[in-house]
Amino acid sequence: MDRLKTRGLRITAVVLIVLLIVGVLGGFFYWAHKNNVSKLVSTFFLIKSQYIEDVSTAKLVNGAVEGMVEALDDPYSVYLDREAFKELNLQIEGTFGGIGVEIDMNQDNQIVVVSPLPGTPAAQEGIRSGDLITKIEDEETTDMTTVEAAAILRGEPGTTVSLEIMRPEENRTFTVQLVREQIIVPSVSGRMLEDYPDVGYLRVMHFNRVNTNTQLHEELTKLEEAQYRGLILDLRGNPGGDLQAAVEVAGYFLKDGPVVRIVQSGGTEDVLYATRSGREVTGPLVVLIDGGSASASEIVAGAIKDSESGVLVGARTFGKGLVQTVFNLGDQEGVKLTTNKYLTPDGHDIHAKGIEPDVVVEQPKDIEEDVQLEKAVEVLEEQLKSEKAA
Repeated sequence: MDRLKTRGLRITAVVLIVLLIVGVLGGFFYWAHKNNVSKLVSTFFLIKSQYIEDVSTAKLVNGAVEGMVEALDDPYSVYLDREAFKELNLQIEGTFGGIGVEIDMNQDNQIVVVSPLPGTPAAQEGIRSGDLITKIEDEETTDMTTVEAAAILRGEPGTTVSLEIMRPEENRTFTVQLVREQIIVPSVSGRMLEDYPDVGYLRVMHFNRVNTNTQLHEELTKLEEAQYRGLILDLRGNPGGDLQAAVEVAGYFLKDGPVVRIVQSGGTEDVLYATRSGREVTGPLVVLIDGGSASASEIVAGAIKDSESGVLVGARTFGKGLVQTVFNLGDQEGVKLTTNKYLTPDGHDIHAKGIEPDVVVEQPKDIEEDVQLEKAVEVLEEQLKSEKAA
C-alpha cells in the first residue's frame, strides 16, 4: 500500500512538473507571439533544421544581436564582438599601436576625423579635424562602424596602413600611407606662457577616468607655484572621453552651478554637479575650442559658458551631445548603446549644432602661427588689466 502511495505521489509530481513546463512554455510562446518575437524563434529553428549547411548556434545568436543593434539606425550604437571589445578596452587603457587619430561618425554615417593627436603619424602627415576617411586599405568605410574602422587602423608598430581621405573644405580626395607607432594617449599638460609671465596655460587632450583628474591637479599646482594670475584652458582637438572625468575637470573651473544635465531614455533628467577639488582656478579664465572639441570637452566648455566662469575663444565645437554606455555581454563580447543625451546647464541641446565661442577666431590652415592662442592671450590680458584698474 505504501509502495502504491509512493508511486502515486511520484506520478502526481511528474504530471505537475510537465504541466508547469507546458504552462511556462505556453506563456513564453504567447508572449513571443504577442511581441513579434516568434519570427525570431521560428527563423532560428528553420535555419537549424532546414538550412543546407550546419550553422553554429553562437553564430546565429551573434548575428541576431548585431542585427538588432543595427536596426536602431544609430551610428553610435554597435555590437562588439571579441575583437571589437578588445580594441575598445585598448582605447580606454590609453596605449595601443596605431596612427594617433580620433574618429567618430558624422550625421551622414561617414567616418570623420575628430582630431589627430599631436606628434603622431596622423598629425605629422597633415590629417586634419573634419577630414573624412573614405577608404582604409582599399576597403570602403561606407558600412563600417567606428569600432570596426578603429580596429583596422590599429596594428603592430612599424606596419603601414593606407587611407583615402576626403577633405570637404577643399573638395579633394587624396591617399596617405602611414606607419603605425606605439600611441600613448596624453591627458594634461601645462606651462607658463613665454613673454606673458602672468598667464598660465593648460591643455587637456583627452578625458580619462584613470589619470586626467590627477594630472590636472598636478599641473595646476605647478602653475600656482609659478604664481599665474590668469589661465588659458585649451580644449582644441579634444575628442572627449569619460563623462565622470569631464565632471571632475569642470569642478576646477566653474564658479557655481551644475556641470551637465543628463536626459535618460525615459525622459527623466539627472543634474550632475562637480565636487570641489581644493585646487580651484582663481583669476580670469579663457577657454580655447574648435571643431575638434567634442563630447566630454563640450560638456566642460558648455558648463563654463553657461555659468559665465570664463570666455570661450576659437571656433564652433564638433557637436556630439549623446552619451554611450558599454555593456558586457559576457564571453568577452559587449554592446555599446546610446543611453542618454546631455544638455548644458542652461538646457541647450548641442548635438549636431556644437557650441559657439564668445569670440570667434578661425585658425588659418596655411600658417604655423597660432592666431587662436594669440587672441586668447589678448582677451586674458584685457581682463587682467581691468582687474588691476579696479
